[in-house]
Amino acid sequence: MEHALAIEIGRGLAIAGAGLAVGLGCSGSGKGIGIASQAVGGVLSEKPDLFGRLLVLLALPGTQGFYGFITAILIFVRSGLITGQMIITPGTGLALFVLGFGVGLALYFSAQWQGEASAASISLVARRPEAFGRSVILPAMVETYAVVALLVAILAINWLTASNDVTAFVRGQ
Repeated sequence: MEHALAIEIGRGLAIAGAGLAVGLGCSGSGKGIGIASQAVGGVLSEKPDLFGRLLVLLALPGTQGFYGFITAILIFVRSGLITGQMIITPGTGLALFVLGFGVGLALYFSAQWQGEASAASISLVARRPEAFGRSVILPAMVETYAVVALLVAILAINWLTASNDVTAFVRGQ
């Protein structure tokens, strides 16, 4: 395979992985917030004074979109895609693609489940406003797995992009 083509394939795969991480994370967050919004809308129609408390529960499923964004930015920065300082081999590009897809899936599904957990917590606060502190724990438990996905992404991206020694690849050896 021609080296220039191989480098472009590596870059393309890395960019696609970044896109999947942010795209799936934001899609899941949108769906999770939509689920929680339905519950908030119903409660606020009868108890508008709970808006401040419910806003916290409504916003929680949105964090996965930010985690996907952080993952994409890390892929761009650590792989040198922004500055063009590092050559991405097809193998590294494929690894970043699979990583972005896996992290994106974790974020997509955890955001949806967090929306469901937030809706349950919203229902609890509607009946017992004094239980707000405890109600935040329910969707926060789901958040744990989104954070695990982000941490794996950070570690893997740093490991995959730690070596800037691609001389042998450039020479074709």
